[in-house]
Amino acid sequence: MLKIDTHAHILPPDWPDFATRFGDTRFPVMVHTEGRHRIYKDGKFFREVWDSAFDPAVRIADYAKFGVGVQVISTVPVLFSYWAQPHQALELHRFLNDHTAEVCRNFSRNYVGIGTVPLQSPTLAIQELERCVDELGLAGVQIGSHCGQWNLDAPELFEFFEAAAALGAAILVHPWDMMGATSMPRYWLPWLVGMPAEQARAICCLIFGGVLERLPNLRLCFAHGGGAFPYTIGRIEHGFRMRPDLVATDNARNPREYLGHIWFDSCVHDTAALRYLLDVAGTDRVMLGTDYPFPLGEQAPGSAITALGLDIDDQARLFHRSALEWLNLPLSRFANLPE
Repeated sequence: MLKIDTHAHILPPDWPDFATRFGDTRFPVMVHTEGRHRIYKDGKFFREVWDSAFDPAVRIADYAKFGVGVQVISTVPVLFSYWAQPHQALELHRFLNDHTAEVCRNFSRNYVGIGTVPLQSPTLAIQELERCVDELGLAGVQIGSHCGQWNLDAPELFEFFEAAAALGAAILVHPWDMMGATSMPRYWLPWLVGMPAEQARAICCLIFGGVLERLPNLRLCFAHGGGAFPYTIGRIEHGFRMRPDLVATDNARNPREYLGHIWFDSCVHDTAALRYLLDVAGTDRVMLGTDYPFPLGEQAPGSAITALGLDIDDQARLFHRSALEWLNLPLSRFANLPE
């Protein structure tokens, strides 16, 4: 069966030293020493990565062990750099997008790409979105769960979402710059607690801010299973009903009604949680996503879906049909891979 991983991160093996070029150590830098690959940010060690983060052939071999043939690749959120000057971020994003497109051209059977845009400048973000789709052949873009002081319902961002809907671009919303990080520095809590909260914030803002109501054709997928949102929809809906004066100020439609209009990946790390996500969102709105190649990702791609014991039609839905609909790609695009 064709399996498409919709949430797989990739890095170029190298990228320009923007920290030196722009005199700002917040730009991540890749350093290769003694066979190790380390990323530094703010002049400090940030993360070590392995060949699986940037070698297309290694990645294909890794996935083949689990019968997964296609990766939808996107950059690593630390490179969003929404804090940077727009023209500086654009230079970085163009480099990343060119690399993603090159990987997809060279390994077209196994890769679909989604780009990245300098969201802090909606005008430049739209221009780069158009370049990604029209010139580079990417299926869409990945964005963060917020951009600086803007949540995703910010009026400044609406034209970007409007352009994405008009282009038919897929958008992957990924948590980043996690809320509360400074107040919970221990135990990896920004990733364990902050990430789910970021996704709930993003979805609520897009719903309550009326973005999804005004742009019903916008194709949004929320990474990490939508974070806390699917599991708190009862509380969110209850708040909407009990205090519309506080919640329904910009959109009077019940938030639960939007569950059939957005997608979620399957990266929730718990069989019961994944079953619940299917119950809440529907099998046609959930698709394989792993967060490869990082430790917080699903270490055996596709294993959580397989563990559900679904019938063949539902398996096909989660393994590739939902992804094809989100990406707006025909099955024939992968005609040489098993269905």
